[in-house]
Amino acid sequence: MNEYVMEAQDLTKKFGDFLAVDKLNLKIRKGEVLGFLGPNGAGKTTSINMMVGLLSPSSGKVLVNNSDVEEMDKKTIGICPQELVLWENLTCNENLKLMGDMYTVPKAILVERIEKLLRDLYLTEKADTRVSNLSGGMKRRLNMAMAVIHEPEIVLLDEPSEGLDPQSRRVLWSYIRSLRDDHQKTVILTTHLMDEADRLSDRVAIIDHGKLLKLDTPENLKKEIGEGDIIELTIPDKDNKKYVMNYLETLEDTISVVEVDGKINLRAFNAVGKLPKIVAELEKSNIQIDDLSVRQNTLEDVFIELTGTGLRE
Repeated sequence: MNEYVMEAQDLTKKFGDFLAVDKLNLKIRKGEVLGFLGPNGAGKTTSINMMVGLLSPSSGKVLVNNSDVEEMDKKTIGICPQELVLWENLTCNENLKLMGDMYTVPKAILVERIEKLLRDLYLTEKADTRVSNLSGGMKRRLNMAMAVIHEPEIVLLDEPSEGLDPQSRRVLWSYIRSLRDDHQKTVILTTHLMDEADRLSDRVAIIDHGKLLKLDTPENLKKEIGEGDIIELTIPDKDNKKYVMNYLETLEDTISVVEVDGKINLRAFNAVGKLPKIVAELEKSNIQIDDLSVRQNTLEDVFIELTGTGLRE
């Protein structure tokens, strides 16, 4: 997969004095799933909107198949937005037919394509059901079908699993993999779910403050950024939490001590070997531990290491 289907060259966007995207350079390979990650306000959405032709850059350019994005055939890209774009009073079948007609998909092809999409996304039994009567997960899957009804070469998925239960999420993940593996589509995936990005992405781009921080496979990112393993501690008392963090920073071979989502994360070499000493110290100080676990480096750890933050509101 060395052929590039999309390329951002010094892509820059200003809103007045605010620099939202700062000379972004990014090449997306044909037939890959690219996870595009960043905290809220990092410039992620602005970058994506420029890359798919929905927003004009202040400077720089985007190439799609070596041609300027403004000259691109609009059928090249399919967009599945985070906000559902469905006609509530129409059935699943009617929604897909209407979208297919908008893209001038030939009738005979459209009928067959609708049947397959409904089957692949487990909506066949709901083909003649009004959208207003569908569950949230079914609407998400239909939203996905709407984005690919015209067989686009590039598919943009903006937070596709937002609000889904685990079962619905697995169905969607399986379909995203099939877009790449069975249909050779290029998928750009924006998500706040690090597990989703890790499992689905061939490569991950992490952006913050309008700049590209890292671009690599999830495996390489986890190997290269953030050495050691992680001990996670949940300490219910806030005053004790500060004491524990100060204590952990004094331990030998400690790499970092941070608080993430209310938990204390100790990154250290030989993390398991440090556990008896840590537990003994906390017991001696009468500090309650609600939860304690040891795990390996994750993509979320990489994300936090690079952006210096948990997910922003």
